[in-house]
Amino acid sequence: MPVWPTFGPGGPGFVVDVLASNVGFAAGNNHGAAGATTDALVFLNNDTQVEPGWLHALVRAAEADPSRGLVTSKVVYLDRPDVIDSAGDGYLRCGGGFKHRHGSAAQVAEESREVFGACGAAFLIRRALFEDLGGFDADFFMVYEDVDLSYRARLSGARVWYAADAVVRHAGSAAIGRVSERAVYYGQRNLEWTWIKNTPAALWWRSLPAHVLYNLAGGVAYARRGQLRPWLRGKAAALAGGRRLWRKRVAVQRRSRVPGTALWSVMDPHWWSIKTAEKRFDFTRGGRDLSS
Repeated sequence: MPVWPTFGPGGPGFVVDVLASNVGFAAGNNHGAAGATTDALVFLNNDTQVEPGWLHALVRAAEADPSRGLVTSKVVYLDRPDVIDSAGDGYLRCGGGFKHRHGSAAQVAEESREVFGACGAAFLIRRALFEDLGGFDADFFMVYEDVDLSYRARLSGARVWYAADAVVRHAGSAAIGRVSERAVYYGQRNLEWTWIKNTPAALWWRSLPAHVLYNLAGGVAYARRGQLRPWLRGKAAALAGGRRLWRKRVAVQRRSRVPGTALWSVMDPHWWSIKTAEKRFDFTRGGRDLSS
């Protein structure tokens, strides 16, 4: 159900576009963006509350540097605003996304800086860039669509900026549910699609051994929590979409303007420590965000 603001003689208002069916986060947001006419698009989840000055902080950060194609928010938990959900998103060299400072005290993420990607819960993107990228990949439906969009933006040469003063409170998994089989399925399928579609050939082979280990470790972790079946279904679905995915990969790589070495330098090698800490925190909170 896309929503976007309007401005007329009576002041600001909103347009709510109710779709006939659930087309997912990716296609739904694409639909809403198609009706926009502004220089920038701002996406905000339905399980969030913004702090005063949030939107101005995003716009200010974008206007400060034209190379910043995306600006992501400081996302804290709705019930624990002193705890970070995401201080911008990162990408692992083994082929997986993660949230910077996830589970840390909010005070440790007070510095604005460049990051690999934007958290889809609350971010700004230049409309020209969004349209040039073709928007979110609608085939993703939900989960990892923000990682994929950020990766493609990076390949185009755009930078992603974390604005520490743009604060949003996020319920986290309010719509998809905690420890949801759907979250695991889509997350595991789309994790593979993101890695296969976007990773340059030289980096793909370089990251392959770690990617295999990353998947094995993930499979064991999900099995221990009784989530092996959706994990396996997600991996099988990723392979089943191979031909269509390969066509997308060819198109993405042809458009890439950034050498693989430049991307490798902004990817994190410490996948074990990062994901172990992230999942330990998520499991403690009752199983939030088990998709990646």
